[in-house]
Amino acid sequence: MSNHQTGRLLIADDDANLLAAYYNYFSAQGFDVRTASNGLDALAQYCDWHPDAALLDVEMPHLDGRAVARRIRFVADQPAPTLVAVTGLAQDEERDESLRSGFNDHFVKPVPMSAILAALTRRRGH
Repeated sequence: MSNHQTGRLLIADDDANLLAAYYNYFSAQGFDVRTASNGLDALAQYCDWHPDAALLDVEMPHLDGRAVARRIRFVADQPAPTLVAVTGLAQDEERDESLRSGFNDHFVKPVPMSAILAALTRRRGH
């Protein structure tokens, strides 16, 4: 385990190559990682596992990332996880909608993984 260990991280993206790259990078940084390839699976993983943070693609099949974020925020009996949106949606209105949906951060693809790591660790107080 790396000295960057920061807890449980759920990663959801419908791009299998990107999902694998995220998994490899964040696992190497010390995260305990689980993945999902669509919004419904991401929500189920969250409810079963209660990760400390989630990295969610906004535009996923079955349930988009913003709907997942809103539902996660609605779960009253759990501590609030750090939620990071990663998307191709670059307009200011898109960023504002992500933040209103409950995301802590909104990144536009392609995003350096180090920037996502910094956001995750900053939120956790590391």
